[in-house]
Amino acid sequence: MSEAKDQEEFYSKLKSQLQDTSLWPSEYLYKFIVPAKSNQVKIIEDIFDNMGAVITTKKSKKGTYISTSVNVRMKNPDAVIEKYKEVADKVEGVISL
Repeated sequence: MSEAKDQEEFYSKLKSQLQDTSLWPSEYLYKFIVPAKSNQVKIIEDIFDNMGAVITTKKSKKGTYISTSVNVRMKNPDAVIEKYKEVADKVEGVISL
């Protein structure tokens, strides 16, 4: 199966789960893991800038990765998915949880 099709199925399933489990608008907690190199966390901060997001970071034990949590009020499941896609497009080596 192609990676694009896998992503499409993932986002479709996520949208369904978000619709079933939350009333919108709602607080949503994003979790990302990025390599500790360069400015990857700054790019994530810029993506959520001016949204009232609370962003926390924590370095891994060896300092090679940074865990980034973003708590932000989102208007609907589509908006949540759009931010996931934007992070995936702009942040090299990101892992979305």
